[in-house]
Amino acid sequence: MSAEPVKEADRPAPQLSIVAEATPPKRRRSMRFVLMLALPLVLAVGGGYLWLTGGRYASTDNAYLEQNRVAITADQSGRIVEVAVRENQAVKKGDLLFKIDPEPYAIALNQADAAVAVARLQVEQLRSSYQQAISEEKSAEDSLDYQQKVFSRQQDLLKRGVSSNADFDSAQNNLSNATRNVTQAKEKVAGALTALGGQPDLPTDEHPTVMQAIAARDNAALALKQTAVYSPADGIVSQTDRLRVGQYVTNPAMAPTVLMSLVETSTSYIEANFKETDLTHMKIGQAATITFDAYPDHMFHAQVESIDAGTGSAFSLLPAQNATGNWVKVVQRVPVRLKIDGPLDIAAIPTGLSASVEVDTGFKRSLPGFGGTAAAQTPAAADGAATTR
Repeated sequence: MSAEPVKEADRPAPQLSIVAEATPPKRRRSMRFVLMLALPLVLAVGGGYLWLTGGRYASTDNAYLEQNRVAITADQSGRIVEVAVRENQAVKKGDLLFKIDPEPYAIALNQADAAVAVARLQVEQLRSSYQQAISEEKSAEDSLDYQQKVFSRQQDLLKRGVSSNADFDSAQNNLSNATRNVTQAKEKVAGALTALGGQPDLPTDEHPTVMQAIAARDNAALALKQTAVYSPADGIVSQTDRLRVGQYVTNPAMAPTVLMSLVETSTSYIEANFKETDLTHMKIGQAATITFDAYPDHMFHAQVESIDAGTGSAFSLLPAQNATGNWVKVVQRVPVRLKIDGPLDIAAIPTGLSASVEVDTGFKRSLPGFGGTAAAQTPAAADGAATTR
């Protein structure tokens, strides 16, 4: 029996098998080694960078915006007749703030002017009296010369027996009176000269009496000028509500009343309290950046202007005493003043706002064996100059 041939369609399809190519073990071990080496290397490089750049920037959020505040007082007493400003109004130097009734001071100035005129007339009278005293002295001296001649003649006649004793006594008496009159005339001249300050040709306005009257007149003019109070600087006025038209203000010499306050816009600075450990490389003139808590998106540039001479606790009213055994070391804070570059809009940034400060000290560490020292500073920081990031 012969076998029947198998048709092509009846043959089963060949099974395809996919065999994954195995990764060579050597390559897998190489990648694992690279990863194990790269991670510590990245950490080492990052840590080294942080160590090298660490300590360059000193920062603190214990900082506040400060502006000089001026207490506005009245130099003269009187009734308020005009208030020219309102609360939180921006003013320029020389702007009128308020005015006191000037009428009483204008009257006092007129009286002082009259007193100056009277003093000048008195000096002219003294000068005239001096000239009159000189004339009287000359007349008395001429009379003395005449009486001296009469006395000498009567004395000669009496010796020759021609004149009587009565005529001689009369001539002697007249001579004594003439001598007394000359003495009195000289004293009168001296008195008139003293009244003129010892200088008969002294200008009238340089006489002490006139100078005193002029000083009183200038004082009255100053008092009249001080009835109008002007702003001493550019700034913002506050606490103006305490002033009212018709209010009477007084000016005690020892304790003047504060009527309003002026915050100067041209004296903005930052008072930052840095930790004592941040001052190691901080110098005057170094650059700084400032951000205010109220305006975090705005950055301002500044420079270190001064470093306080002592810590905050050293200048406190009651300094801390660490004389007991229960002493705990506390990091001290030192006030540092920073000058802001450019003007600030005080209307947008009021005084007293909290700020964050970062000072670029320019300090840079170096690895031992590479730079010769463990730490160094950039030349700009060594010279105290400002540096930037």
